[in-house]
Amino acid sequence: MQEQRQVVEVLSENTEPRQFVFVLLEKFSMLSFASAIESLRIANRMADKPLYTWTLLSETGGPVKSSSNTEFNVDGDLGDLTRDATILLCGGMDIQAATTKRLLGWIRRESRRGSMVGGLCTAAFSLAKAGLLDSKRATIHWENADSFAEEFDEVNLTKSVFVIDGNRMTTAGGTSSIDLMLKLIADEHGEDLANAVADQLIYSSIRTDQDTQRLSVPTRIGVRHPKLSQVIQMMEANIEEPISPSLLAKEVGMSTRQLERLFRRYLNRSPKRYYMELRLQKARNLLMQTDMSVINVALACGFASPSHFSKCYRAHYDTTPYRERGSHAARLSI
Repeated sequence: MQEQRQVVEVLSENTEPRQFVFVLLEKFSMLSFASAIESLRIANRMADKPLYTWTLLSETGGPVKSSSNTEFNVDGDLGDLTRDATILLCGGMDIQAATTKRLLGWIRRESRRGSMVGGLCTAAFSLAKAGLLDSKRATIHWENADSFAEEFDEVNLTKSVFVIDGNRMTTAGGTSSIDLMLKLIADEHGEDLANAVADQLIYSSIRTDQDTQRLSVPTRIGVRHPKLSQVIQMMEANIEEPISPSLLAKEVGMSTRQLERLFRRYLNRSPKRYYMELRLQKARNLLMQTDMSVINVALACGFASPSHFSKCYRAHYDTTPYRERGSHAARLSI
């Protein structure tokens, strides 16, 4: 790609470049990491001076493999940093295993020294495990949101693409790293530079911390029916204590029979079946991403009886909750 040579005037008079420290965790998301570091590189190029510098670290100082199995060399291990360094943990797959005692101790120590600390993609889990997100607003990839909310109820989890709360930053993963970096660039050096970086990235829709990470219900299900969308939103918000189809229908001003016809027409299943699939999907996420007992997973997904939960789970996924968890653990150990 041939980048434009135009130099963008920056507003900040600060001549000292801001230092970023990227800590690559095992099985980190390469897209999330690359989106962040490329934004900084392009900002330097557009300003024609080093506004940002960066260092790559790993827990041991050795190479780290991304979730796509690509290996990255780093500049060092988890040593002492300068006080003005901004730390970004880069998470991805199997974040629980990547969140080691050594990492937690190091990140706590560096945060006490006043460093701004962030977590890209699933690394919000690591920050929360270290206690750095207590009473803070945060976000994490939507696939990990259920397990995160169950384990860290002291964190105000949002659905935003990124969150900056004081000296803590979190992103939802993927290209949301671009949105976070553009926000930082705009705050420090002006909107013109941030827009120039976005143009270079062919990033035409810059999102703010008010934007949510998942597609809207109509877009996700491919149906633009306001009452159907409203019912599905209510279902998604009430997994632990499911609402009966009759009450759902009443909430949107229709009869139970009309609601049944609506789901059959657009989703080829009954409201009860659709609701069950949502609950089982959450159960599967909790089984794979937490250490919650199967009984507690069942309760968190609206099943009063473990045997009923197991029966429904097997009918949908062709395996039991216990076997699901065991096979998942076996795959991670390979």
